Amino acid sequence: MYKFIDLSVSHHNGATEPFGPKIEHSDHSAGAYRLARMAGIEPTDFPDTMALATDFISGSAHAGTHIDAPFHYGPISEGKAAKTVDQVPLAWCYGPGVVLDMRHKEPGAEITIEDMQESLRKINYTLKPGDIVLLHTGCDKYWGTDTKTYLTMQSGLGITGLDWLLDQGIRCIGIDAWTLDRPVNAMVDSFKKTGDQNELWPTHMHGRKREYLQIEKMAHLETLPKPHGFIVSALPVKFEGCTAGWCRAVAIIEEK
Repeated sequence: MYKFIDLSVSHHNGATEPFGPKIEHSDHSAGAYRLARMAGIEPTDFPDTMALATDFISGSAHAGTHIDAPFHYGPISEGKAAKTVDQVPLAWCYGPGVVLDMRHKEPGAEITIEDMQESLRKINYTLKPGDIVLLHTGCDKYWGTDTKTYLTMQSGLGITGLDWLLDQGIRCIGIDAWTLDRPVNAMVDSFKKTGDQNELWPTHMHGRKREYLQIEKMAHLETLPKPHGFIVSALPVKFEGCTAGWCRAVAIIEEK
């Protein structure tokens, strides 16, 4: 027997993000007219003049819980053409999960190597190649409030921390927030103070040098019974030639 725990946010109108989806629902009555035109029959030929409901969805591939492909970061990764989401090995999106609790970090702070090592010590876990690391900032509790708040109430991974994870053989990193980087306001403040362009989306940009995936806008990490000992499945929708793909991220726990 297996238990499934949903680690995703919903796609919905008015979502707590800058580029949320637009969803139009077409009911069963409208379905009778739509299918009748296609089939060359009358809507009244369907029982009760009702047929099949459907939905029309438009929006960014980065809306809701999704996988960022290397092509999102730049056209080249590790000296070769960066993979689009339909080219990403699915094995990178499925594997043992481990949650690193970063809820003690202040919004805007950088998650460091030491932070992650301390979290691993507390749970008595050593990272293995192929693990999927999930950074638990607690920001998902602001999903459904307002976009401005949601975008600022997280810590984020820096390049040194990212490099350390990749050195451990990690290919996929998830976070319960809008971005794996620090919040936009924190990055922009650093950029204005230093004039250093490397302060802007540094972990994303680092994907041009080292190939990896991000799962962004995860949720409900606190509902996992243990910080490891489960499988993460975050298979992306196969959008041809695209920078990202929506996914239904879940934790799979074997119950004995």
